[in-house]
Amino acid sequence: MLSKIWSAATLGIDAVRIVIEVNAGNSHQPGFCLVGLPDASVREAYARVKAALHNCGFFLPARYIVVNLSPADVRKEGSAFDLPIAIGILNALELIPDEQVARRVFAGELSLDGTIAPIRGALSISASIGKDTRELIVPAANANEAAAVAGVTVIGPRHLPELIAHLSGGSVITPTVSTTVTPTQHFADFIDVRGQRHAKRALEVAAAGGHNVLMIGPPGSGKTMLAKRLPSILPPLTLQEAIVTTQIHSVAGLLPAGSGLLTARPFRAPHHTISTQGLVGGGSLPRPGEVSLSNHGVLFLDELAEFRRDTLEVMRQPMEDGRVTISRAARTITYPSRFTLAAALNPCPCGFFNDRRRECLCTPAQVARYLSKISGPLLDRIDLQVEVAALTTEEISSLQQGESSESIRTRVESARAIQRERFDSCNAGMTARHLRRWCELDAPSKRLLVSAIDRLGLSARAHDRILKVARTIADLAGAERIDSAHVAEAVQYRALDRAYFRTG
Repeated sequence: MLSKIWSAATLGIDAVRIVIEVNAGNSHQPGFCLVGLPDASVREAYARVKAALHNCGFFLPARYIVVNLSPADVRKEGSAFDLPIAIGILNALELIPDEQVARRVFAGELSLDGTIAPIRGALSISASIGKDTRELIVPAANANEAAAVAGVTVIGPRHLPELIAHLSGGSVITPTVSTTVTPTQHFADFIDVRGQRHAKRALEVAAAGGHNVLMIGPPGSGKTMLAKRLPSILPPLTLQEAIVTTQIHSVAGLLPAGSGLLTARPFRAPHHTISTQGLVGGGSLPRPGEVSLSNHGVLFLDELAEFRRDTLEVMRQPMEDGRVTISRAARTITYPSRFTLAAALNPCPCGFFNDRRRECLCTPAQVARYLSKISGPLLDRIDLQVEVAALTTEEISSLQQGESSESIRTRVESARAIQRERFDSCNAGMTARHLRRWCELDAPSKRLLVSAIDRLGLSARAHDRILKVARTIADLAGAERIDSAHVAEAVQYRALDRAYFRTG
């Protein structure tokens, strides 16, 4: 008998429907054949399926079983096809009637005892199934995640016999309603930060406009402490942002079992020894990298000059386009990567260049060589470059609390609301057309900007970045037009372009 079972395969953060065709024919020589471009884990499915069916009381007759995964030109990866293959075999052997499997989508890994183990990409599968689907069958550990998609009936069995009983109507499993969520991450608060008013202001501007920020300062000045508090002043995730962010973490296998939609903006801080594939994604079986895992959140790169230069350079396209494209011979996969980059950098190899209290032991050539590890094109894509000076003894011993993250976030949300009304995006995403319309300068502001561009030798991209930052500063002030004070503050956030850091 021929059986057809619906399943799905993830491609990037999306999913496509897969039809699993099973033919159980009479033969003098029993056997098994799996076709349809499977990878090694899929080819191993029959051994798991056979053992699971046997341990659940299903003894298969001697037949030659052919399983075809259609369409054949889509590579099938992972263990999520175990469950639909098992159901297809039972249906082909007439142990499960057709009406029990019709218009249902199955995805799940089988343990040898029949336990249905969790899979990657359940949310993507749920978001991709059509309206003609009666139920989506996924492991119980993934049911809450999959049920986050409105209008999809999700069934989460724990064992194969439990699923068989549900299909036959003997013991119906109650559909999952996504009520629990992944606990919100509690970020540190700006109220604990002493001093550093200039740096905190820069981070507020970065959060309000979605701008990338680089903090330059000696060791112990608080660069890491400030960066870890940046997510605490970002607005909450919208529903669409939460879905996309959760999809990325789901296909990467980073969602805890039983979790729902992510509610906290991601904060990723990879070590400087990370590989290029680890940072932007890729591999023989492509997986999202850190730039995608930090989508709609913060990617923090500490000790920026210690990262390999070629690794940093591949970030330029994701920073500019908001996505990563991974091309292979058989397919091309795209992952979202709309993140806010927060980076920290020492001003020299010893870390104390221009420090008021400690002497720098580096020569001008060493300082120049150290800073040259960060290429000009990459710096052009970082809107704010701010100096973080070492704290004074008075600031360290002060008991006065700083402004709370909640207070700063209120101003950030107000500025973002203005930007959404303007063009449904953050200022960092403005195009040339948006700049012409929303960043028009009066005569004094134009003269100030032209003077700064000529004096600092800035590129056309840096010119546009200054305009975007000035627009954000104006939004924080509630001003309709950009004035010279806003432009002057934006220019001050180009620390590595100023003569202060030029060493030869």
